[in-house]
Amino acid sequence: MNRNQKRTPLFTALENHPKQNATSFHVPGHKNGSIFPKQGKTYFQDILKIDLTEISGLDDLHHPEGAIKEAQELTADLYNADYSYFLVGGSTVGNLSMILSVCQPGDKVLVQRNSHKSIMNALELAGAKPIFISPAFHKETESYHLLNIDQVKKTIPLHSDIKAIILTYPDYFGRTYPIKEIIEEAHTYQIPVLVDEAHGPHFTLGSPFPMSSLSLGADIVVHSAHKMLPAMTMGSFLHIKGSYVDRYKVEHYLQMIQSSSPSYPIMASLDLARYFLANITSDEVIEVIDEVTKIREIFQRSKEWHTYPENVSTDPLKITLEINSTKKLKETVALFEEHYIFPELVTSNQMLFIHGLDTYMDKHHLQKSILSIEQRLSSKHFDDKIEVPFITYPSINEMPFSYGEMKTKDVEWVTWEQAKGRIAMEAVTPYPPGIPFLMKGEIITENHIDTINALIRNGQHIHYKGHDIQSGILVLK
Repeated sequence: MNRNQKRTPLFTALENHPKQNATSFHVPGHKNGSIFPKQGKTYFQDILKIDLTEISGLDDLHHPEGAIKEAQELTADLYNADYSYFLVGGSTVGNLSMILSVCQPGDKVLVQRNSHKSIMNALELAGAKPIFISPAFHKETESYHLLNIDQVKKTIPLHSDIKAIILTYPDYFGRTYPIKEIIEEAHTYQIPVLVDEAHGPHFTLGSPFPMSSLSLGADIVVHSAHKMLPAMTMGSFLHIKGSYVDRYKVEHYLQMIQSSSPSYPIMASLDLARYFLANITSDEVIEVIDEVTKIREIFQRSKEWHTYPENVSTDPLKITLEINSTKKLKETVALFEEHYIFPELVTSNQMLFIHGLDTYMDKHHLQKSILSIEQRLSSKHFDDKIEVPFITYPSINEMPFSYGEMKTKDVEWVTWEQAKGRIAMEAVTPYPPGIPFLMKGEIITENHIDTINALIRNGQHIHYKGHDIQSGILVLK
């Protein structure tokens, strides 16, 4: 059905409500912005007018019949999905719900190894037994994103009881792979394909962007609208297409996991983000790509770092710099931030910059800042080399225990010297991007230990729940 993509039903309903001079005897407690600390009122007063709740005319996310229902249907129409849902808890909520909807305790699922930690958390909550398939290491970009299609095809027949295949597409840096082949292979065995496409909500625009996995046959796709579209932080979409997934199960988990008091400003921003995407013109996309190309050229003029060419990152909105010195990397990041230029992600040797879907950039300021940064860097000598964490994973890795079985096990803390060969009972996750180097339930190798120590020495921020990441780890007793 072709719907009127010029409409913004939810935002319009919220916009009209304050015009009625309504009296609030309902939550939230700021009473349409009437009660609020004066220190923040200047910033919050406009948004508070639409920070409302499930009153007449504003619908209910968990039982939509009006404005939210129409807004979600417009989203499904744009993405050519059967059903689309607004998420106010980020893609994490979508990943949890889609996995819980297809997994029972002990179920086998085939999972891409370099998935976000929310995928791992969902597998743990489901009590699943994952079989991890690792992408190959791509030397040019020093990343794992080349998923071996033949390996997937060989693995599926060896496990006839696989309940789902869970993939990440694209990776954090915008790189993709031939996902359609995997989807088609899975469907020959009636296996649903679940895709964390957090960084690809704009792929529905088509060239010059990669094709969306939804258009290539995926059964559930989760999009972080707030990452690449003009939506508020935590605003995301979940889409269902086809008959391999029970939408009622997905809806059941969404209403369990999402707040019973969802944020109307976030939902309204999703309505507007969909409107923005539906109405962007091909000429406007060309203007955006032209600006990104010029910005990439500004970065490429510098000899202080290596800028990956556009063809390496299949999403042209992603720009990656590589720096081969630990001290130089830290100095470079500090200098960029001194000029109030903030990258999305800094790894042990790379900086990721993400452009938006509009021509908003002050290229003169960027060029002037980079010249200043170059001058500062060129006056210093950096002779140290980055210890690039290089971890090798088996192409196929089946956990010794399911997550359900792990819940019954006792744990103990050991030093890293004692950890080799033990089963990790905590994940070690550099953040961002939030992809575990070591997963809960995985056998700890010497390579894991060396890599984690290198991350620590390089000052990488790490999410970890144990005692002291520098000293040791929780393992199976």
